[in-house]
Amino acid sequence: MINAADFIHPEDAAALEQLENIPGFPALVKKVLSLGLEQLQYGINMASAIRLSPTQLPELYNRLPPICAKLGIEEPEFYLQMDPQPNAWTFGDTKVFITITSGLVDMMSDEELDAVIAHECGHILCHHVLYHTIARYILGGVDSLGILGAFTIPIQYAILYWQRKSELSCDRAASIVTSPETVASTMARLSGGPRSITSKINLEEWAHQADQYDQIRNDGLWNKALQIYAVSGLNHPFSAVRVREILNWAQTEQYRQIKQHFLNYVSVRRCPHCGELVEEGWAFCRKCGTKL
Repeated sequence: MINAADFIHPEDAAALEQLENIPGFPALVKKVLSLGLEQLQYGINMASAIRLSPTQLPELYNRLPPICAKLGIEEPEFYLQMDPQPNAWTFGDTKVFITITSGLVDMMSDEELDAVIAHECGHILCHHVLYHTIARYILGGVDSLGILGAFTIPIQYAILYWQRKSELSCDRAASIVTSPETVASTMARLSGGPRSITSKINLEEWAHQADQYDQIRNDGLWNKALQIYAVSGLNHPFSAVRVREILNWAQTEQYRQIKQHFLNYVSVRRCPHCGELVEEGWAFCRKCGTKL
């Protein structure tokens, strides 16, 4: 089991602190939650997507419990949505669920799919899900109905800024469960296409593009303003930036220590569902009853 405070990206922590200090933000969170939109989305997802389980597409479902056990989080509900676009998201407050698309399953290797699921579980571990849910409501058009008021506009940009930084923390969670190279290769699939095209991509060379991007972004006040405008409406960082971040973090002592601690933890035989210690010869977990 790992603690989010041990690996959370410092820019994520700083952006979240700034977001929570915005006047009116706590009131906005309460207002959005009072609208009952979480229940609306949960119902839509239940009726339109396929909920994965030990008896419903178990080859996909069984990827989730071991990751949750490794990260020490409660298992969320898990859904598959038919969509050729590769994507995954985590949603909810009282009922948290992860959804992956058919396009994602088709494009990723098994290890890359684990990295994506671990990334989404990272949002749960880092306590991102509530604010990500709020962001989806605000940025998805609720404000256009006049429900929340024009005062949310500066909050929208602050939420987007924090969302971009929060993704960096979850890339770290995914790299702990799998590896930094696997996380980077998932970015290659999402940016360049399937393995038949991107399997031999040079990740270091691609990461260097982020350095070149920084040179462009810092080349005078006008270029800086243009790049700020380019990212202000995004909820994810640019892929090359994410690849550079995770490959650089892989070289740090912080990553090596966390990874070693993590490997020591998971090397002990544990229940894939609840994470409790189990002994040789047990057919079922004595805490949750899961078949071993």
